[in-house]
Amino acid sequence: MSTDKPTISGDASSGFFGSAFEYLVDSAQRSVLFLDVMRRRGLQYRDHIAETTPHVLDYAVELIIDGRTLQRPVNYALVRVTPPSGVEIDNGRRPFVVIDPRAGHGPGIGGFKADSEIGVAMKAGHPCYFIGFLPEPMPGQTIEDVARAEGAFIEKVIALHPDADGKPCVIGNCQAGWAVMILASLRPELFGPLIVAGAPLSYWAGVRGKNPMRYSGGLLGGSWLTAATCDLGGGKFDGAWLVQNFENMNPSNTLWTKQYNVYSKVDSEADRYLEFERWWGGHVNLNAEEIQFIVDELFVGNNLAAGRIRMSDGKVVDLRSITSPIVVFCSKGDNITPPQQALNWILDLYGDVDEIRENGQTIVYTVHETVGHLGIFVSGGVARKEHSEFSSNIDLIDILPPGLYEATFEAKSASTANPELAGGKWIMRCEQRTLDDIRAMGGNTADDERRFATAARVSEINLANYRNFVRPWIRAAAMPQQAEWMRKWHPLRVSYEAFGTDNAAMKGVAIAANKIREHRKVARENNPFLAFQETVSKNIVDFLDKWRDTQEALSEALFLGIYGSPALQAAVGIKPDLEVSPKPEMSPERRKRLEARIAELRSRIGSGGLRECVIRGLLYIGMSRGMVDERSLEALRRARADDKSSRLTLAQFKMMVREQFLMLLIEPEESLAAISKLLPPDEYERRAGLASIRSVLSASAEISGETARRLDRVAQLFGLAGELQAKAS
Repeated sequence: MSTDKPTISGDASSGFFGSAFEYLVDSAQRSVLFLDVMRRRGLQYRDHIAETTPHVLDYAVELIIDGRTLQRPVNYALVRVTPPSGVEIDNGRRPFVVIDPRAGHGPGIGGFKADSEIGVAMKAGHPCYFIGFLPEPMPGQTIEDVARAEGAFIEKVIALHPDADGKPCVIGNCQAGWAVMILASLRPELFGPLIVAGAPLSYWAGVRGKNPMRYSGGLLGGSWLTAATCDLGGGKFDGAWLVQNFENMNPSNTLWTKQYNVYSKVDSEADRYLEFERWWGGHVNLNAEEIQFIVDELFVGNNLAAGRIRMSDGKVVDLRSITSPIVVFCSKGDNITPPQQALNWILDLYGDVDEIRENGQTIVYTVHETVGHLGIFVSGGVARKEHSEFSSNIDLIDILPPGLYEATFEAKSASTANPELAGGKWIMRCEQRTLDDIRAMGGNTADDERRFATAARVSEINLANYRNFVRPWIRAAAMPQQAEWMRKWHPLRVSYEAFGTDNAAMKGVAIAANKIREHRKVARENNPFLAFQETVSKNIVDFLDKWRDTQEALSEALFLGIYGSPALQAAVGIKPDLEVSPKPEMSPERRKRLEARIAELRSRIGSGGLRECVIRGLLYIGMSRGMVDERSLEALRRARADDKSSRLTLAQFKMMVREQFLMLLIEPEESLAAISKLLPPDEYERRAGLASIRSVLSASAEISGETARRLDRVAQLFGLAGELQAKAS
């Protein structure tokens, strides 16, 4: 294949006919080159699905555990990612584990390219592991089996890094996000910080007029269609149908823009397009039990945050049981998991931020303004900014006091104070938020909640009727060959297979494309026919977008009208005054443990020494700012390094910070008053402790206002108020 660069043809003064001829030559060549890209796409698809373990990871890996060998076998595997040349890994740092989403596509998207979640974590020095899967599920495999297997994988990672400075940071993308949250609620002791990116957790949530995918279950009559598809598929669900759902959400991109972009920029876009299509077209299967759980328990039933999911051993999935910091990354540009679906589980579980703090939970969220669903974990720009900052500052997130925070990012500039304390090009802050900040993003009314509850009841009824009266006939008639035929002739697979043959026509396209590359003539940018082409393309996109908007408005109106019917609601048992989503009750055992923990903290307010006093004073002062800056953490880290007497591990230090914060929350005045009694008599030690407090506070901002007043109070408790006044003067 020739690598000669295309030449620009024509003459600037060639006139109308010259421009027309120039455009016709260019467009004809582009058409052939576009067909060749489709041919290469088809061949790539055939090669990819022929692989035993197809994936799109950009890194070499080493198999650690094959999930097919477990007591309850699953089609998942744990691999260690080999760092590329020039990247140094510090095995003393906490490992990162990226879990791939199994939502119809093949594995590897978390390590799709160098600027990826895996890439930025390794650049920050962390060992990295990847949990992926094979195209075919094991017989009888369930979502619970997968969760147990992932728990075993993370146990193995912990065992491989006994001296790491923290438990693994686990990243769950999309579907893997809710799966990680389920596992973390059942096995909280395994996890360091959790990062869930583009993961739906509150499935009914949203705002009217936007993102109507949440209405799909109701408009289809519930999950009976899922069951029927699995029965026709021989007990398996073809992941291509999930990908088809994603495609249908943006018809202008599916039917036109994606292909037109390649056609119009065929000299530069082909490789990027083929790279993405290798993953997008790697469809996988799910067992009927898996997809039925996903649809019934999550998307239609909305049972995750409600605490209505029970495992086979009787354990209830309660997201409040998660003890690790939870980082939620979502985007306003995501039409698959909008911010409401990513964040409103917090409103489902808690009445206010104090409840979050009392539960000892730390939740950090960040909302991107524009990036789409895939861009959250694919975009190089997002990887270099948000994911890079999360990786670099995972220790900051890990020691944050309990509460609700929003992560914000500020670009470094000439006016940035102490820039050497922040790595990279951005400064990350975790700013305190309240539940009103999440409510301000919009959500359902009580009437809307009753509509979704009605749809869930209708789904249960339809599914029961299908299982009793229709399923026996379908299973009796369905043949294994039919299931294979359905998968082979799925429209998405056909779109790949049609161009991936070795017939004479496709061979002719390849020969013609090679000749065109040798003699490529590109039309000038100011060619009027190129401008007309762009206008036509824009009109096509506008038409398809309007058609989509009309369909979405109709879908919403139908859902609201059908399931808002008082007659239907009464028929399925939804009462007008029913509180559809009451906050799940805390179990008596958990309430007892919480009360015992509070009593224990009260009893220890008067215990400790200089280290506890410094942390207590620092937290008290820092509360006035309502945020934590990464520069402050770096200053604190350096102070710890300078303290030769400190033998605290990161986990011990984190525990001390959380305990001191909770003491201030439970008994603020008593906790402060105890400082003067706990301090050592040595004035030099007290002066050094106060200096550490000042150093950490001044690392990110000037000490003024309420912060200065609180510092004065702490200085008085340290018996050093006069020193501060002398320095100020």
